[in-house]
Amino acid sequence: MQSHDGFSKQMRNPLGFQQVSVVQGREGRPASSPHVGSEKKEIGFVLVLFALLFEFGRPQDFLPPLKVIPFPSVIDASIALAVFFSGRVSLTNLQSKLWMGLLAFMACWVPFANNNFHAFSQLKDLTLYFFFYLGILTFVNTTGKMQKLILVWLGVHGLLEVNGMLHGGRGVGGWLGDENDFAMEMNVAVPFAFFLYQGTKGQGTKLLYLLLLGIFVLSSIATASRGGFLGLLAVGTFCWLYSPRKILALVLLVGVLLLVLVAAPQEYWDRMQTITDDSTMESGTAGQRMFTWGIGWEMFLANPVFGVGQGNFPWTIGEYLGGRTWQTKSLAGRQAHSLYFTLLPELGLVGLIVFGGMVFSNWKNVRYCNRVGLRSTQARNQGGPSVDTDLEKAAWFGNAILGALVAYLVTSTFISTLYYPTFWILTGLAVALNNTTERYVKSTIETPAVHIPSRVGAWRVTRPTS
Repeated sequence: MQSHDGFSKQMRNPLGFQQVSVVQGREGRPASSPHVGSEKKEIGFVLVLFALLFEFGRPQDFLPPLKVIPFPSVIDASIALAVFFSGRVSLTNLQSKLWMGLLAFMACWVPFANNNFHAFSQLKDLTLYFFFYLGILTFVNTTGKMQKLILVWLGVHGLLEVNGMLHGGRGVGGWLGDENDFAMEMNVAVPFAFFLYQGTKGQGTKLLYLLLLGIFVLSSIATASRGGFLGLLAVGTFCWLYSPRKILALVLLVGVLLLVLVAAPQEYWDRMQTITDDSTMESGTAGQRMFTWGIGWEMFLANPVFGVGQGNFPWTIGEYLGGRTWQTKSLAGRQAHSLYFTLLPELGLVGLIVFGGMVFSNWKNVRYCNRVGLRSTQARNQGGPSVDTDLEKAAWFGNAILGALVAYLVTSTFISTLYYPTFWILTGLAVALNNTTERYVKSTIETPAVHIPSRVGAWRVTRPTS
């Protein structure tokens, strides 16, 4: 009977966080918790999970008959309907306003772009991602649902890892078919495994996250992507800097480094050395990227405000080559091989302001959640009252999302990921986590022992007088 109860607790708490609570209501939940009544509208949440599976797991690439129906588009459109009928859509946050502005800007570009089809295609993709994003904001409204979404996220990436290891570091297909893109996605998963390992209490769950951490790193290494390597270094540094348990983080990172040193063949290290090898600039892919970036910069300077339109760098580059080629090959029709040299020439300063504003807003949202969670933990550790772990979870989730953004932004220096779903879904997670944390903070009952302001500037703890 005892073992059964322990199993049941683990099933109710899949991430293994230690459960503590404040004032208890009738059903054992905190009387102030925003969870009450939050389990309604599960259909919308299930659709979000399916969207995650089809966008990142891509079963349609494993099973070609599934391609008959464009499942990602159908699911995203279904999410939009579910959000509409829920009556709970909120577009007041800055990211939503910037995104809608970007979509309007891109729509204006469609009739004027050199390639109308690709301009429309990118507009369509970002519109569908916006529906996905709205689903996350609307239906991922508790930390419990955030846990489930992250578990599905990690599970999908675990499946991707198996396929990548079996296919020479390449993804299943679509936007994940290239080894550089696959490395980026594995790097994005690393901080989720790292921080959730630190935040969980269950030994079995900790072992699972440790295993996932190792295989995500090995998968990134298997791609032999130089951009992936730099992204991995960046996310490793981030994980140590933002970990509240520096010694444990250092032990984990040293263990991962030893794993890489043992598993990576000499050919891998030879390839990584070419990052700083000037000789490769003359004949290798690094030189080709630099040449293409130079053309992209010229294109931006010629169209600094509005760019040349989304998806139109490959269809405009020929106008700027002026007879120049790279190693006797024309670059007309080729991608910029960089998030930033796609963003600037295609969307100009307008796109840069929108994208930069979203990155800053994501950082601001996540840092707020981190402060709330860490101050909650400090209050409990300093002898204050127990605090519902929804606040403490916010710190771990926030660090994971922020680390994933770092992995994306660094790795994407060398690949064109602007129209991939990764950044846009991470934006949804950042906003959803912020909204959930704010709802909890606002609904928390103030006691003589703890005061939680709506926007945490300081965490005030006073001990009861004896």
